Order: sequence, then C-alpha cells, then structure tokens
Amino acid sequence: MSQRIPVTELTDSFRDRAVGALADGQLRTNFRVAMDSLMQKRADAFPDEEEREGLRELGNHIKARALSQLPDLLEQLEAKLTENGIKVHWAETTEQANRIVHGIIESRQGTQVVKGKSMVSEEMEMNDYLAERGVECLESDMGEYIVQLDGEKPSHIIMPAIHKNRRQVSKLFHDKLGVDETEDVNELIQIGRRTLRKKFLEADVGVSGVNFAIAETGTLLLVENEGNGRMSTTAPPVHVAVTGIEKVVGNLRDVVPLLSLLTRSALGQPITTYVNMISGPRKADELDGPEEVHLVLLDNGRSGAFADAQLRQTLNCIRCGACMNHCPVYTRVGGHTYGEVYPGPIGKIITPHMVGLHQVPDHPSASSLCGACGDVCPVKIPIPELLQRLRQENVKSPAEQPQVKDGGAKYSPGERRLWGLWKTLNTRPGLYKLFLWGATRLRVLAPKNVGPWTDNHTAPVPARRSLHDLAKQHLNKGGQ
Repeated sequence: MSQRIPVTELTDSFRDRAVGALADGQLRTNFRVAMDSLMQKRADAFPDEEEREGLRELGNHIKARALSQLPDLLEQLEAKLTENGIKVHWAETTEQANRIVHGIIESRQGTQVVKGKSMVSEEMEMNDYLAERGVECLESDMGEYIVQLDGEKPSHIIMPAIHKNRRQVSKLFHDKLGVDETEDVNELIQIGRRTLRKKFLEADVGVSGVNFAIAETGTLLLVENEGNGRMSTTAPPVHVAVTGIEKVVGNLRDVVPLLSLLTRSALGQPITTYVNMISGPRKADELDGPEEVHLVLLDNGRSGAFADAQLRQTLNCIRCGACMNHCPVYTRVGGHTYGEVYPGPIGKIITPHMVGLHQVPDHPSASSLCGACGDVCPVKIPIPELLQRLRQENVKSPAEQPQVKDGGAKYSPGERRLWGLWKTLNTRPGLYKLFLWGATRLRVLAPKNVGPWTDNHTAPVPARRSLHDLAKQHLNKGGQ
C-alpha cells in the first residue's frame, strides 16, 4: 500500500499549488460537477427558508452555550464516561495524542488497526505515526481508503476522494488491488468492501472520530452512511475514539437540531444511515462490542482560540463541509492546494490556531470575501469576519502583540511605511494636492513593476490630468 505523504513534507507554497491545480482541467471538472450537485442537494434539503434560518439560529445558540460552559462540560463528560467504564485521556498536542493511542495498542501487543473516518486523526497524522512503529492502520471509510491507497490525503472533510472520478478510482483499484477495471460505482464499492471486511475481523484495535460528545449521559455519538464506523467500533476488542475538546455538548436534546443541520448541510440528507451512540464497553450479558473503550480529548490549539472572544466562534464548527461546497476558491483549486488537514473556508480560520500563521501565511487572504461560506454555515460562524480578523493579525508587528499563534507572519516594515505614507497623503489636503500635481506631470517615471500585482496585471500609470483638475476645468467652463 502507498505511504501517505505527511502534511509536514509539503514544501511548496499555497500559490504554487494553486497554479498547478488551476492548470489541471480534469481536477477542476471533477470539483465543479461535485460542488454543483452538493449545492443543489443542500438547497433541496432546506426548502423552507424560515425553517432553515430558525434551525441555524438554534444551532448557533446551542454551540455558543456549550462553548461558554466548555470547562465544566468537559469535566462532567469525563466523570460520566469514567462512570460508564470508558477511559478518558487528555492530550495538549498531536504528539501526546499519538503517544497515548500507540500506548493503548502496545498494551494489547497490537499490530493492526482499522480506522473509521476521523478528521482529528488526520490532524495527528496518526497513520504515519503508527506505521513508523510497525502498526498497520487501515482506513475503512471508502473515500479515506481510496486516498490512502493512492498515497494522498483527503481533499474534503466529508468526501475525502471527491477530487477523483469513477475512471480514476477504477484505474487505482486495478493498479493497486489487481482487479479488472470497471466504471460501475456499485461494483467499485463492493471491491473496496470485500477488501476491508477481512480487516475488521483481524484488527486488534478500532479507531474512530466523534461527531458529538454528550456530557450529561457520557455518550459518544458518530454518524455515517457506510457502516464502516460501526464495524470499526464494535468488531475489534478495543475501541479508541479521538476528538477535539470542542465537540462536547450539554445533553441529547441539543444533538437533535445539530444532527439535522449536519446531515442536511453536508449531503442534503434528512439523516445518515447510521447514528451510533456509544456509552461504554461491552457488558457481561452483551454478545458484541469492544472489551475496552478509550476517548482521547485533543486540544491542539483549541484553547488558544477559546481564549479569544471573537475567534472562539471557530470552535462552533460541526464539520459539515458546506462552506467548502459553496466556496468559489475551493471549487477551483481543490483541497490539496491548502496543504493542511482542513481546507477551504473553515480551514482558513481554524488551521492558524493549530499550526500558526507562519506555516499558513496565505490562507487568510485566499478568499474573495464573497460571503457565501458565512451564508450557508449551519451554525452561523461569521467566516468572512474572522478571515478579516486573521488578515489583521497576519500583518501586526511584534510590538502590537498579535493574538493568534505566530501572528505577524506577513508583517513588513517597508509595507507598513508605504501605507503610513498613503495615510498621510490622504489626511492632509495640501500634501495630497502636491502629490497629484507631481504624479500627473511626472507620470513617465511611474514604476513598471509594483510587485506581485504586475505578475498578472498591467502596471498602473497616473492619468495626464487628475479628476480634481478636470472637474475644476469643467466648472470654469460653466458645466453643470
């Protein structure tokens, strides 16, 4: 099986990757077709605008309330899970989380792991970490399995292999699994299932993500459509769930509207095929289920976002992917262009807290600020507003004490002086008039290269006469 390329080994810039993606006609076609379909499905799933907006408002309140009580809810969750027989582990960093997971596997002398879909495990780059220690970690979600087989990382948080069409998947299966090529989607799915079925029974440990963790009952809730999640959490003798600390909610009542928002926003479905609620390991009188259940609660920069009243809203995300499906930038360049685990609009506002702005300096600016992401977010995260905040943090000087990890990544003393000069010219009428007089008469001296702007645009040249001069001339001639 191909080894996935770790995110940390991607050395080219966002700009370079974007140029390459824009030149890939097949990639752009794949995304355009997929996004058009997903946008239509979401629209069909919310035919009543009043009901949709009321549900979004409710979702926003539920998440905001949970975040306002986050420390208390996490303590309540730990106490209830422990009471239910689930072992809770805390990890501040992805390295700590990986060590915990590997320690659990090692304690069982395990060598094989089967993993359901989990974006937090992608944050951890768990597959690579375990592979380096002799543990095979196989993805059981069909999309995740496809990209793992091809040595890639997911390009979408809901549909990891959305950048591939059926012909590309067919060829991949032919090359990697030795099966005949076919463009029948059902047959391709069956090929994948036959390969995975045996692995579920052989695995020493099953790993999953968590969509919502309910503090009141100590319940881990997962939604899925394929059944692989249920197999990953019940067939192996040990189940390890990994999730971010922001996934906790107060009670089961809160989950109902959030589930409706999640499934309808993500795939246009009223509900997913499977809703798994796990509240403990197998009991003595039960026939199936794992002997042990563990939960790893990961911080990885979330506390930093939580500490900022405005940026805390990034933690409201329920990982539906709707913002990506409606983003004109993501649709054209695809998920791999971002070079990080979370692509698209939501990735631009949560990744800086995890890896720092120095690693993703271009992300906050890779947006047209059209507002589509904010309009469709099921929990009403003001993504455009947060992108503007991150742009400000990105250019702050050290003396201004940026509030985001590695803030000031794009700070330039020269650029700051240039904008200071611009401010001076535009706030002092005498200087502004003098500048206009000189610019119109010395226009031939205008620079032909003004940085990145002239890579794709003609350099601006001052007009022969300023607008003020033309207006004055017009009025002197008695114009109206």
